[in-house]
Amino acid sequence: MNESKCPVPKEQQPTNEFIELSKSKIFSWPKTKKLLVTALIKIWVATFVIFLVIASGSIYFKTSLLKYVLLSIFSSLSIPLLISIRLYLGWNHVFKRLTSERVEYEESGWYDGQVWIKPLVLKEKESLIASIEVKPILKNLIQIFSIILVLALSGILLFQFNNF
Repeated sequence: MNESKCPVPKEQQPTNEFIELSKSKIFSWPKTKKLLVTALIKIWVATFVIFLVIASGSIYFKTSLLKYVLLSIFSSLSIPLLISIRLYLGWNHVFKRLTSERVEYEESGWYDGQVWIKPLVLKEKESLIASIEVKPILKNLIQIFSIILVLALSGILLFQFNNF
């Protein structure tokens, strides 16, 4: 953005928000699907161990080792699910700001919100960034989120309808 014409503070400009989000350690995971899947699997394994320790205190599960392990596996999916939701919300916010015709910003605090209408050249540039860079990230996150959700729901159904 041309700073002489743009009243939006530098850190609130959509292009700069995209760059900052891309540089972020956690929010850069979805840029490559392999990195995202690897990170979420590592988190899942770590939370599985934690959930095993938590569930080991239950007298109910001492009678059935299979229930104990399966419950830990499926309940530990909640942490990667929450992380993928947070990643999606952050990237979706940037996507909406990049594709919007208007930029909402605050000069000094929450009480002085302003709106700036983007010039056509900037709107086209940011739309291109949104479609080439951010849209594939959102697709990856939706796919991963769907897989985790299907696994978690299958675990819930398994416990609901099976008596083992």
